[in-house]
Amino acid sequence: MNKAVKIGIAGACTALLVTGGIGAYNVVHGMTSGDTSSDWTDAEHTFDPAATSTVPPTSAKAVTMARTFLDNWSGHHLDDAAHNTDAPGTASQALQKYADGLHLKKLTFAQVASAGRSTATPGATRITFKVSADVAGGTWTYPSAVAVLQSTDGQLAVHWDRSVLHPGLGEGQSLTAGTLPAGADDAKVVASDGKTDLSTFASLRDIAATLRKHAKPTGGSTGTGVAVVDADGSGVKTLRVFSQGKTPVIKTTIDARLQAVAEDAVKDDHLGQKAAGTVALDWRTGHILAIAHTGSDGDIAIRGIKSPGSTMKIITSAALFDQAGLTPSSPAPCTDSIVANSQSFHNDSGVRADPGSTIAQAFTVSCNTSFIKDGFHYLVHGGDASALHDEAVNVFGMGSWSIGGGVATTDPSIPTDAQGGDQAAQFIGQGKVTATPLFMASVAATVRGAGFKQPIILPGQHQDTAPRPITARTAGYLQSMMRTVATSGTAAPRLGGLAGVGGKTGTAEEGDHTNGWLTAYNSHIAVAALVEGGSTGVDSAGYVVRQLLTHS
Repeated sequence: MNKAVKIGIAGACTALLVTGGIGAYNVVHGMTSGDTSSDWTDAEHTFDPAATSTVPPTSAKAVTMARTFLDNWSGHHLDDAAHNTDAPGTASQALQKYADGLHLKKLTFAQVASAGRSTATPGATRITFKVSADVAGGTWTYPSAVAVLQSTDGQLAVHWDRSVLHPGLGEGQSLTAGTLPAGADDAKVVASDGKTDLSTFASLRDIAATLRKHAKPTGGSTGTGVAVVDADGSGVKTLRVFSQGKTPVIKTTIDARLQAVAEDAVKDDHLGQKAAGTVALDWRTGHILAIAHTGSDGDIAIRGIKSPGSTMKIITSAALFDQAGLTPSSPAPCTDSIVANSQSFHNDSGVRADPGSTIAQAFTVSCNTSFIKDGFHYLVHGGDASALHDEAVNVFGMGSWSIGGGVATTDPSIPTDAQGGDQAAQFIGQGKVTATPLFMASVAATVRGAGFKQPIILPGQHQDTAPRPITARTAGYLQSMMRTVATSGTAAPRLGGLAGVGGKTGTAEEGDHTNGWLTAYNSHIAVAALVEGGSTGVDSAGYVVRQLLTHS
């Protein structure tokens, strides 16, 4: 029935149509149904989209056309309804898919009225109405609208658009009713308490979105209702819920209380709004308890790859103990400067020369020249400077980690083929050595826990192991030295007085500025922080680390 409607009634009947509602339409239709000379359809004419008039039809004519279309649709005369549009073929398929997808039992329309000239469809009159659909699971009501066009010879048609089925329905999308499809309701990514939504923390919103996309949720139950689905049946948006399902959750290792502390710590007033990043770990398990960051360059806590400065002296000391057989009391003369491979190195201001210094003493005051002298002498052999890299990989687990759920991290780097001055610079965390707060927190955790536990953010996530566990001897040496740093060394202004704390500060040169580092542990956590532009580790990262240690 490829027939468009042509209005054939005027005067009082037209007025009755406009003001009388659907009941009035039924009356008028009954009055004229036996009169073929003034039928609602003209068998000799169909709507030609190419001849669409730029003048919108009157409200009365547009309402009549819309009602004809809606009556055919609600009466399951889908072909007739489709031929009331300017795209019968497309409309016919879409109307059938609407009925099938919703398992449609009954469809009614009410409050059909003109809203004047359409702003979305040029040359059309907009007709609004309310839809009530009995579908699988319940009754769904929603407001909708169509645009009615007229041709230059007076034919009328509903302009077909996917929004006729439901406002905002996009290309390739359709409607479904019954069991809500996967994706219609997103999983909730929560802290280790099972309830705190990670999206409430500014630093974790991107991580939560990634986990929601890649991690497997648990504990959910499916609800029923109406949803928009895409071409492959995946849920796009839930439009109506008939029975509430239980939102599945993705449980993480994040400690909600400590995360809140970390969010505040990276905004500490002492930092002067400098970009900062911090990570806290449970050193017993490797579970990531907090990740927080500020700045415009993304998550520098787990992806900000920078030279770690003197925090690297933890790994340098371990290499001297493990590979050269030295002890904390071995000589490590602290001079004002030293030349290695034709490059001159100096100490930070305030470090006094001490020719009789030991490794432990040099570690306490963070003397660069001591570690360059011993490192270059004991750990570089015939131009091979890979010993520091080997220690980091074999004992501290340096490598390409996956913390779980597709969350991206940046791998640390200690090149095996360091050349020239970099062969010496690496021992003080400069040159081409790079790390993240995540890695340096893990370094402290390895020392405190006497063994490497690869950091993870999802419980049960696979954890890589280090090829060789740290020896009790080396762990004991490092714990003693880091404790002294916290009580009377470079970290004492921030960590002094805290029970069971060990730490190591770092100040790394980068271009025309320095970055401040501090990594530390207590009896509960290991933590590291980086502050870009920090003058020293203790006076920048120190404030961040202290807050986390005192609230763990």
